[in-house]
Amino acid sequence: MSTSPRKKLIEVSLPLDAINTAAAKEKSIRHGHPSTFHLWWSRKPLAACRAVLFASIIDDPSSQPERFPTKEAQDAERDRLHHLIERMVPWEATQDEVLMKEVRDEILTATGGNPPSVSDPFCGGGSIPLEAQRLGLEAFGSDLNPVPVLITKALVEIPPRFANHPPLTLTVKKVKLGSWRGAQGLGEDVRYYGEWLRNEAKAHIGYLYPNAKLPKELGGGEATVIAWLWARTVTCPNPACNCQIPLTSKWNLSTKKGKETHVHPLLDRTTSPVSISFQIRKGLSPEEGTVNRRGATCVACGSAIPFTHIRLEGKAGRMGSQMIAIAAEYKRGRIYLPPDENHIKIANSAVMDEKPTEELPKNPRDFKTSNYGLTSFGDLYTTRQLVALNTLGRLLTKVRE
Repeated sequence: MSTSPRKKLIEVSLPLDAINTAAAKEKSIRHGHPSTFHLWWSRKPLAACRAVLFASIIDDPSSQPERFPTKEAQDAERDRLHHLIERMVPWEATQDEVLMKEVRDEILTATGGNPPSVSDPFCGGGSIPLEAQRLGLEAFGSDLNPVPVLITKALVEIPPRFANHPPLTLTVKKVKLGSWRGAQGLGEDVRYYGEWLRNEAKAHIGYLYPNAKLPKELGGGEATVIAWLWARTVTCPNPACNCQIPLTSKWNLSTKKGKETHVHPLLDRTTSPVSISFQIRKGLSPEEGTVNRRGATCVACGSAIPFTHIRLEGKAGRMGSQMIAIAAEYKRGRIYLPPDENHIKIANSAVMDEKPTEELPKNPRDFKTSNYGLTSFGDLYTTRQLVALNTLGRLLTKVRE
């Protein structure tokens, strides 16, 4: 006689408030969280993955009448399991080895010492395999995109190989001796060589990445640049205008409440053609960007610019670029500054010695860049970016020497 499968805890109830709170809190974690390792779209919160995996393995007490014969007994056991989930979902709990052992032991008991393996065929940022491994489960992950494959390898595959081992850098520099738990030794090596790589790169190409000068109203001084924001440009097809139009879908730089900031284009009509510069203003932009699904619009004369014109300009090699803003670190946050002529000059001074020539896939439906004359991998980067990538690549080979 066949028996119906036992209901799992996830099919009956979960402490959703605690899970949601922990998942939301993860967004503000800036150090040590996998989300800071590499940005990935739709990354699943680790707290939710941890809870879902656990509750998918553990039987609901109602499925074990031999152990919990009454509703009261079932409710009490369910409350115990809920409390365990509430304790395990906060990010801080992942460093509590005593608690995580308690969770893993719960899984072993529930599965008779034979826990299931977890397979995620489209693992993305690796949240599910990572949390399965944390729960003591054998985890498998794959993806069609090599980027998430690399992310998941770094999170799930490589650390266990060096678990509980001291760092190799013990032979290179004086490191505090002691017990090395988990991936601490590997982490020490990553920090050591990361610092070495940063210092070497700075010595080679640091001059290409100047600090931003803060205005007097902010106390003056300098700030580390997070990003230089550029827009591609094309010539307006209106023969009476002919100015260089920045192509951007939006002018807003920050939409965070209380920190709204946008770029405002300034037109200098004393020149021919009209020249465009940029100003940083507080609040959200009252205007849309210059590009939408229908094409572009000239900010100087209002002429419509069809995509056919933009694509032809790109294929003819006449598409340019213009810096529209600088993002810099400021008081544990960021600040946006207008373009700096010296920064533009330095960026344009970069001299590339090697450029990738491998062609991009010729599939204009999925790889749109070829429609705009960007046909090789090297075309996707600025000269300064290529110089940085080449420099880092060469330095990485020296790490093994």
